[in-house]
Amino acid sequence: MHHPLINKQHNDLREQVRIFAEKEIKPLAQGLDERSEFSVKLTNAMGKTGLFGMNLPVEFGGRNLDTLSYIIAVEELARVDSSQAATMAAHNSLGITPIYKYGNSEQQKRLLPSLTSGEGVWAFGLTEPNAGSDARAIETTALLKTNQWVVNGQKIFITNSASELSKGVTLLANTSDKEGQKEFSAIIVEREVSEYKAEPIHNKMVWRAADTGLLTFNNTIVPEQNLLGERGRGMHYMLETLDSGRLSIAAVGLGLAQGAFEMANAYAKKRHQFGKSLSKIHAISDKLAEMDIKLELARNYLYYSCWLKDNNLSFKKQAAISKLYTSEIAKQIADEAVQIFGGYGLFKNNDIERFYRDQRILGIGEGTTEILKLVIARSI
Repeated sequence: MHHPLINKQHNDLREQVRIFAEKEIKPLAQGLDERSEFSVKLTNAMGKTGLFGMNLPVEFGGRNLDTLSYIIAVEELARVDSSQAATMAAHNSLGITPIYKYGNSEQQKRLLPSLTSGEGVWAFGLTEPNAGSDARAIETTALLKTNQWVVNGQKIFITNSASELSKGVTLLANTSDKEGQKEFSAIIVEREVSEYKAEPIHNKMVWRAADTGLLTFNNTIVPEQNLLGERGRGMHYMLETLDSGRLSIAAVGLGLAQGAFEMANAYAKKRHQFGKSLSKIHAISDKLAEMDIKLELARNYLYYSCWLKDNNLSFKKQAAISKLYTSEIAKQIADEAVQIFGGYGLFKNNDIERFYRDQRILGIGEGTTEILKLVIARSI
């Protein structure tokens, strides 16, 4: 691919991940979606292929790659299956990165090697039954009593939190010991050390092969040294994590849109009506041109946002724009792709049906469209 920000290393990585996605994920994607099944095998394989902790130093099992490399990898997975892309993106952006960025060296050495190898995945506990967009409404508490945190509360819709591979969760909790006051801290809760209930949530419309969990903490005991970073800085860490995470959700949207476009384009060339292929019919070629324009603009802006991050420049607004725009074009392109397939696009044996469903989370997860517009408006 020719692009001013793309070098040979990026292109080689894209090819490597594309081959992996086509060969390993594609044959299983439809069945996993149908059965609503998280794949331990594919998650292990993603780790072994080097897709976990890509941006981390080699000492922790990472590959020391830039943000753009990671985003290209997410994009290529989503081109084939959003569930696997979501597993990989959530584990990297929300699971691994906060531990690496805010954790002390003991926490990093203890947790990161097994999280980059594919042995296990990690979750990020922000959303609760009564707190989503309004993060300050969280009700989970962690009280410090004789060198231990006592955690009580619930977290819902948490990716990578309930499967057998989930090693634990970094959760945001109110650590204030004064009634009515709020002090938010991030706490590392390890599954092997602390007891909590993790239940998989099924009956999803989207990302059916990703692991989504409901976590319940009932006087869960966590060692005091599992505080992540500084006490009272948890909300700041979480919001910074979401800024970066938005780039990866944008990449899921871009990859999904690319995959939907390619399917529609191939079908339009093959399918004949009125004595010629659909792609030669003006109304259809117009749709394909529109899709291509949207993909070009989304890709360019997302890559630019990654460049800002890699050059230590402010990217909060750009991440919000990227995530907002790619979620919108993924919706439009998946919709038009179904239109091109006609009746054939409405059945589960056609991948486009899954793509059409999977795009719907993109305007909700990691900052709703409405919240992103608020973020953008604040920077104007």
